[in-house]
Amino acid sequence: MKRLWAPWRMTYINGEDRQGRKGCIFCLDASTDEDEERLILHRGERAFVIMNRYPYSNGHLMVAPYRHTADLASLNADEVHEIWRLTVLARDVLRHWGNPDGFNVGMNWGKVAGAGVEDHLHQHVVPRWNGDTNFMPVLADVRVIPQHLEETATVLREIFRQIR
Repeated sequence: MKRLWAPWRMTYINGEDRQGRKGCIFCLDASTDEDEERLILHRGERAFVIMNRYPYSNGHLMVAPYRHTADLASLNADEVHEIWRLTVLARDVLRHWGNPDGFNVGMNWGKVAGAGVEDHLHQHVVPRWNGDTNFMPVLADVRVIPQHLEETATVLREIFRQIR
């Protein structure tokens, strides 16, 4: 079996972001100084949109509340509303950007369900295109992402500014 080494994933596994800080990747300061580097595309009052640094496909976004919680039932009505509003906005931005044929939208609760970050709930918005599952993930368990994250983030951030 061939191996594809991805040492940059250790930052994620060890709970460190790019600046070496420990902690939850979804817990943000009020300051927007690091939004570009942290791949934050849009901030609402109670939730925000961030790019997935380890995407399932190009344009994979996540919507998370500012409040650190793993329990959906603990969200208040305003937080739930904003998460769904930003999910729809993220979908609209992705449609404008890449004209996907469909979307996967949802949350993974618990490690067995695929959650990489279990203690801060977040919703995935994953654009899908006909034929986007080719031989690489099937035979080699490798995903091919055609555009660098920072390039995609720059384009999507501008579309968020235009559409919101």
